[in-house]
Amino acid sequence: MTDPHNNTFQSIFYSCVEGILLVSKGKIELANPACEWLFGYSTNELVGMRIEELMPTELRARHEVDRSKYDKKPEPRQMGVSRDLVALKKDGNTFPVEISLNVARVNDEDVTIAYIIDISKRKEAENELKRSEEQLLKYATELEQRVHDRTKKLNSAIEDLQRSNQELEEQIKERIKAENEARIALEREKELNELKTRFVSMASHEFRTPLSAVLSSASLIGKYITDENKDKKLKHINRIKSSVGELTSILNDFLSLDRLDGGKLQVYPQLIIICDFLHELADEMRQLMKADQKLDLNCARPDSNFTTDPQILKQVLANLLSNAIKYSPEGSTVTLDVVVNVDCLLIEVADQGIGIPKADQKHLFDKFFRAHNASHIQGTGLGLNIVQKYLELIHGEITFESTEGLGSTFQLKINAIEHE
Repeated sequence: MTDPHNNTFQSIFYSCVEGILLVSKGKIELANPACEWLFGYSTNELVGMRIEELMPTELRARHEVDRSKYDKKPEPRQMGVSRDLVALKKDGNTFPVEISLNVARVNDEDVTIAYIIDISKRKEAENELKRSEEQLLKYATELEQRVHDRTKKLNSAIEDLQRSNQELEEQIKERIKAENEARIALEREKELNELKTRFVSMASHEFRTPLSAVLSSASLIGKYITDENKDKKLKHINRIKSSVGELTSILNDFLSLDRLDGGKLQVYPQLIIICDFLHELADEMRQLMKADQKLDLNCARPDSNFTTDPQILKQVLANLLSNAIKYSPEGSTVTLDVVVNVDCLLIEVADQGIGIPKADQKHLFDKFFRAHNASHIQGTGLGLNIVQKYLELIHGEITFESTEGLGSTFQLKINAIEHE
């Protein structure tokens, strides 16, 4: 290749402080003075040499492979993405260089332009920095060890303090535990005393009334010894029966509550024809009805089957129906609506009775609670609490709607029990 044209680019080529090589197919075609000085060669002595001659022997074979790949697909390598290499001077000494490559078209031939910089000073600075970093790391390690040792001593002191305070903390915990247990026991005792007070008050009233009726009626029967007093005898006999029934109902409520609270009640699911079951119950409940009262049973799909505990279901519905009858006036209608689905039973018990005051509704399922407008009617205040607990046993739930003076509607949803 001939000398470059005598123009501006020639001046740049020869005056550039970076070493510049023009390489074609691995052979040096041209080198600027800075490059000749850098490698210790005289003018034009580099021309014609293989580029691998400017690197240590052990790197030449690998470089030939890399250069061959580069020649097949040459692309610029900018200074920002350059590589650090080791170069070989004419006198055999090596030095670190940074090389950037570019591709140019010269005299209709693709050549590689290599820009070479001696980075010995930079490497020395880097090595010095590395040594400084190592010293700093050593100092940091020593400092970390000191911190570790002091932290260990501090932790030991803290552990000693914790051990000295542990007994006090345990005493405090025990005291708090004892106070909590005492508070809970006091609350339970208070609740029990309230229940006892309400029970005594209720029992005193509810037992006294029917017992007084039994006593007075029995005394009067003894006076009616002639046949013409037969109607009066029957009247008092029926009064005795009614009073005994009231006492039996109260005792049954207490017995049910005891069995439910004690977990003594077992569930025995059976497959029943639900409408037949309800018709039998309705016939029994009609015997309790007042003058001109009606009980309407609406049961769709008469042949529908349902699996539940029939005795528990009977107790639930008997309680709700007896309440509807008891709290409704003569001539009113009690309605029992039933819908049987595949997996649940929907029941509504509606009456036209006295209803439940709004303020009392939130306490309706509490033990011994009775609405303010029901105090003149016989009752223990346990019925709906028992109903709710019965329903829990057969996977049921209860809701209600009520307006004082207009009546109440209780809705039951009972899920089918898998029959074992």
